[in-house]
Amino acid sequence: MNPQDEELVATLREIRDGQRELIQIVSAHRALAEEQLKRSRETIAESVGLQRLALQRQRAITLIAVPAILVCIAAIAYLVLRYF
Repeated sequence: MNPQDEELVATLREIRDGQRELIQIVSAHRALAEEQLKRSRETIAESVGLQRLALQRQRAITLIAVPAILVCIAAIAYLVLRYF
């Protein structure tokens, strides 16, 4: 091999080694992105579950509180009408 061919081979090897390093870096970034996506999905699922639970509790409280408030208003109206 002449010196020019050896230099060309050395340059190609450097390019190959650089590409291998880039592939390793990209693979590491991809794994990190997948882990973050997994955690994000878990967080979203938990958030949606908590929101549903909050809505269920709100409905239950509404079913108890609204009739109780109406009973109190009716009692006050009765007392006002009775004594005036």
